[in-house]
Amino acid sequence: MYRALLKLGAPDAVAKQVAVNSRRWWRNSDRLLKSVLTIAYFDRLGVPRLS
Repeated sequence: MYRALLKLGAPDAVAKQVAVNSRRWWRNSDRLLKSVLTIAYFDRLGVPRLS
């Protein structure tokens, strides 16, 4: 998970923090993952918006 987040452009500190809490997605999803997995990231993947 750490290496994958670094490949996505996450700062080292963010990637470490998310990897430490890897089984607690509800903690990561509010702050840290929002900074890496942005709306633009999902637009590039072609995921449709629900709103």
